[in-house]
Order: sequence, then structure tokens, then C-alpha cells
Amino acid sequence: MNVQHQVSDELLLDYASGNLSEGWSLAVATHLALCPQARRRLQAMEGAAGALFDKISVSAKATDADWDKMKAKLSGSRSAGHTVARPSQSEGVIPEPLRSYLGGDVSSLKWKALGRGAYQIRIDTGDPDTQVRLLRIPAGKPVPEHTHDGRELTLVLAGSFHDGQDLFARGDLEEADGSLLHTPTATEGEDCICLAVTERPLKFSSWVVRMIQPILKI
Repeated sequence: MNVQHQVSDELLLDYASGNLSEGWSLAVATHLALCPQARRRLQAMEGAAGALFDKISVSAKATDADWDKMKAKLSGSRSAGHTVARPSQSEGVIPEPLRSYLGGDVSSLKWKALGRGAYQIRIDTGDPDTQVRLLRIPAGKPVPEHTHDGRELTLVLAGSFHDGQDLFARGDLEEADGSLLHTPTATEGEDCICLAVTERPLKFSSWVVRMIQPILKI
């Protein structure tokens, strides 16, 4: 798979060092499961960090246990806030680790209507700082114009969407923040299914959407 929009170096480094909370980590881990290029970048980061720390002598205040814990984190082991990405070996739309959160693939999911043909599934995590949801946007339809109060990650799992001049397809990850005012639009021919992680409710331009936003919880 040739993914065009990969995770940024900054976000990938935070993931590698275990500094992401569960919601963000889930998005990055699922992207890694779909993107061989990003997995190679992660491996290079962890390898470089491990080699650097191997050259540093342990200070008198650091115990062997502290040192072993640090090296384990740099080698990509599971730690707090760091979901380990493992590509799904089975056929389907949703890879691990996201599939385990949902309890199955697309055909077994129970969607909740958002209106205008769009659907969502809110995904429970132990992370109080993010909102995680699976979205299904009907082919050819836009998400109402909005910006963000904080960061948003959107990972495409099926179909694709246009955002300005950019096309995001399966495996692509879009990183957005308050500097971006946009209207992502699903391409024709296939519904777009994506994983979306935010830290604040979206800031819609339309007052009508803002009126119903508390009901939809988006």
C-alpha cells in the first residue's frame, strides 16, 4: 500500500517514546498497521534512540530497573499510552488494534445515524482527554465546514475524501488543528469510513449544526 499522507515526525516520535494518550496512540497505531513506510520510520527512530542510549553511561542515581525500563520503551514495547501496532493478518476493512476496540469488522458494526446519510460509532477508551469515533460519510457528501479547538486526527479506512486539493485514501492520516477551516468531502462511488480522534468538540461554521451539536456529541 502506497500511503501518501503519513504521520508527522513529531507525532511519531511522541508515539515511539510512549508520550501519547490512548486516543491519539490508537490512531497512530492503526495508521502504522496500514502504512509500511511509517513502520519503517518508526523502526529507524527507535533504533537510533536505542543506539544513542547504549552509548550513555548510567548515572549513579539511576537503578538498573530504571535503565531497563527506558530501553524497553525505546524498543517499542507496550507502555502506558503506547498502543503497539500489529498489522491485521485477516482480510477486512478494519485492522488491529482498532478491530479489538470495535469487536469486529465493518459488517458486524452497529452504526448510529448523524443525519444526511452519515453515521458514527463512539469508541470507548480509558482516555479522558480525547473523543474517539468511527465515521461513515456517504459518497459525494461533505462534512459541514468546521475548524478545531485543538488537534484532530483522521485516518481513512475505506473509500476516500478530498480536503481542498488533497486526496486522502485508505491508510492516509490527516492532522488538523485550529489553523485549518475545511469541508472534507467523501469522493463519489464509495462511502468514506474513517477513524477520527479529537480533544475538543468541532467548531462548525453553520449555526444550524451548532444547535444540534450537543445532541450528536461531535
